Amino acid sequence: MQGSTHKIYTVEEAKRKLEHYCAYQERCHEEVVKKLRGMNMIPQAVDAVVDHLLEHNFLNEERFARSFARGRFRIKQWGKVRIVRELKARDISRYNIDAALKEIDSTDYLTTFYTLAEKQWNAIRETNIIKKKKKLFDFLMRKGYESNLIYEAIQNLANND
Repeated sequence: MQGSTHKIYTVEEAKRKLEHYCAYQERCHEEVVKKLRGMNMIPQAVDAVVDHLLEHNFLNEERFARSFARGRFRIKQWGKVRIVRELKARDISRYNIDAALKEIDSTDYLTTFYTLAEKQWNAIRETNIIKKKKKLFDFLMRKGYESNLIYEAIQNLANND
């Protein structure tokens, strides 16, 4: 007899598997629920496993948000706008988003921004100054920096050229 190739998980097995999943890397509720649905768990089992993970501190949305903000800023050099947008897309609460943004030191933020802007400005091989400004603006917007910072940086870089 040919059966389904999907493994059937008990709630206990799912709890253990998701404990490892959450211990390996901070996760948000959305990722955990998606993983459990992918394991063909029924809604009641999903709720039971999520409750277990919350109760035993494997799943902590504030800790996830703080870790996410630190990592995306330090490693990918994302701005606050992009970090907020990405956290909102993961259904993170406003309270936890605010807590996450406190992880980013304002001096480090500005230093990273200006270094990134200058490096990109020098890397853009465009002779038309208007096109060059536009390319830098688009790049920094994609990275998620605030438009007022971007305009200020572009003015300074263009004047120093």
